[in-house]
Amino acid sequence: MSEEPPCPFCRIVRGDEPALLLYEDATSIAFLDRAPAAQGHTLVVPREHSRNLFDIDPASSNSLFSTAIHVARLLKAALRPDGLTMIQTNEAAGWQSVFHFHLHLVPRWERDDLAPPWRTNRAPTDVLAATQSRILRAAGDASEL
Repeated sequence: MSEEPPCPFCRIVRGDEPALLLYEDATSIAFLDRAPAAQGHTLVVPREHSRNLFDIDPASSNSLFSTAIHVARLLKAALRPDGLTMIQTNEAAGWQSVFHFHLHLVPRWERDDLAPPWRTNRAPTDVLAATQSRILRAAGDASEL
């Protein structure tokens, strides 16, 4: 778990920093966010440091999603939200602020004051097709990754 600069989530995983844990197992932990967007806002974090989605081991991510499902069900049973938003961000441009892979589980209620993170606009089919082509070409180039 080496990271530069020191990672606050690694400190929580090691027990060097306090957290209000909701769940833990051999590969992940879940704890309440200190600056919650809503009551019950929970972070699900792998014990092994990975900077983001680009770096995380697929086996670790599989285990993490199992934890997220378990914790989401705990939140539903305890808080009875009308829904739940799960967000995962990558790099500063993608709104990541702590550079240790994590999932946000945010319980939601009808008419809460949370807003969607973006607005959508329908894209022209030719623009989508060009994007698809670019990604599929890159997939062939990425076979060595």
